[in-house]
Amino acid sequence: MSREVVLGADLGTSGLKLVALDESGAVVAEAEAAYEYRRPAPDRAEIDVAVWRSAFDSALAELGVVRVRALGLSGQMHGAVLVDDAGRALRPALLWPDSRATAELEHWRAMPAADRAALANPLVPGMTGPMLAWLAAHEPALVERAAAVLLPKDAFRTALAPDGPLVTDRSDASATLLWDVVADGWSTAAPVPAELLPAVRPSQQVVATAALPMGEVPVVVGGADTPLALLAAGASGGLQVNLGTGAQVLRLGWVPAPADDPVVHGYADTRGGWYAMAALRNGGSAWAWVCGVLGLTWPELFAAAESVPDAGGAVFRPFLTGERGGVAGPDDRGGWDGLGAGTTRAHLARAAVEGVVDAVGAAAALIGGPDDGAPVVLTGGGARSPLVQQLLADTLQRPVRALSLRSASAVGAALVAAAGTGTELVPQRASGPLVTPRR
Repeated sequence: MSREVVLGADLGTSGLKLVALDESGAVVAEAEAAYEYRRPAPDRAEIDVAVWRSAFDSALAELGVVRVRALGLSGQMHGAVLVDDAGRALRPALLWPDSRATAELEHWRAMPAADRAALANPLVPGMTGPMLAWLAAHEPALVERAAAVLLPKDAFRTALAPDGPLVTDRSDASATLLWDVVADGWSTAAPVPAELLPAVRPSQQVVATAALPMGEVPVVVGGADTPLALLAAGASGGLQVNLGTGAQVLRLGWVPAPADDPVVHGYADTRGGWYAMAALRNGGSAWAWVCGVLGLTWPELFAAAESVPDAGGAVFRPFLTGERGGVAGPDDRGGWDGLGAGTTRAHLARAAVEGVVDAVGAAAALIGGPDDGAPVVLTGGGARSPLVQQLLADTLQRPVRALSLRSASAVGAALVAAAGTGTELVPQRASGPLVTPRR
């Protein structure tokens, strides 16, 4: 491909997606490379930064572009990567499904009430702050050697472009349990080594140059995957449901305020504003587990679910790895109930699809807000199924419309890359049919 493009790479939990946007905002090429993170113990989730780099190189080779104006990065939120002063990872990255830092949350509960309320977010062990506290307690020698703790996309950026500074952006920083949302800056009372917290730069700022096969390419700071998906979707209000490995119900326009024990997250976006999020750890990951247990591919799972009118009394709880609170707690678990002699594999599949959708409905109830009459925007791979779209419309009692952006977060990353090099792109968005509630 000889035309000049901007690239966006989304560093997901189970794979990397790479898109190329031309000057019209059209996705002219896309590629992805899958990987798996390790679970060395039931409460652990780790991956080597080198795996991300290998996936990027593979996807870039498949993409086949030769003229790149800039590269933007999107990354899974939370997580922690200890790096030295050259940006080299000192150990595998800890990822958001990791729950080893549960005991460290006591440090947050012991914070002065006003300081804890200023964080205005639920206390979750898979966030950067508790993970860093765990590392400081259990791997102090590594923490002593570290120059910074980075978020996944920032550690990946330094692996791609070692000449860049050790920085993050506001959208990722605000999701660490180390961010004072009222002051809009790092908390001065957070119980971690403050000297390891990186400087915060705008998402669209060019901070490094990556030596790629097509030449030297400017790299912008980038942002967290959820707000970049919001950017790509063009959301200006109302609800958006993103259904990927996890699931998020999102509403723009959140106003930061102290909160003692919130069940809904409040984070910064990539444009200077804020959004509210009710998040589920178990979304598409629960369906992937069901596929393995039932011996089905993803298309076969949804086909089986559509082949029966209901679940025949079977009920599925998708909380296989626990939850963040609100919809379910960290000690909750998943599985089927209500099975009988007439239960078939199709009933189990239907129950699994309905179970995740019901959890999304419960998350939407938590986030609340006015019903402005606008359709709920659906993004993410799990929202492509017509059955899922209909069940979401029925559960939310609102019309829904899927947005055909295969890699919304990667598209958002490309948009901030374009902005960082002086071009404001509007992505071409193809919307699916409007699906209305049946009852």
